[in-house]
Amino acid sequence: MSTTDHDAHVTWLTQEAHDRLKAELDGLIAARPAVAAEINERREEGDLRENGGYHAAKEEQGKQEGRIRQLEELLRSAQVGDAPTTVDAVAPGMVVSVHFDGDAKDSETFLLGSREIAATTDMTVYSPESAMGDAILGRAKGDTVSYRTPNGNTIRVTVDDLTPFTG
Repeated sequence: MSTTDHDAHVTWLTQEAHDRLKAELDGLIAARPAVAAEINERREEGDLRENGGYHAAKEEQGKQEGRIRQLEELLRSAQVGDAPTTVDAVAPGMVVSVHFDGDAKDSETFLLGSREIAATTDMTVYSPESAMGDAILGRAKGDTVSYRTPNGNTIRVTVDDLTPFTG
């Protein structure tokens, strides 16, 4: 896997994570008829304005449909397989070590990839779309970059090391 701009927006998943997500998607799709039946059953109970069971079933259906769409999109754009083997630049599927500007002792090591893979590893996982993930994509060992956090602070980090994720 090269580190082109296209790869920066690919969601990298291990085969195990892909299979787990596919099984979840299949289960949610298979449950659609049961959810629809629950809604119909609750609808028959009477006045929909005061029917808590009906509203709860509709809310559950909305959550399920949202998760189905999320999983379909994730699996459609996923790169399944082994982590990158090149270590010349930060890319999804790499274990990255950084230290924060002004404090060489304040460092962090994490996997840059989909949060969906977090269930398959004890390692902290950052998304390539996160503030820090986006800032370090394509950077090499020794590069220092700044990024803005969601609360407006600016943080500088230096890429100390990067290695392919081995699971």
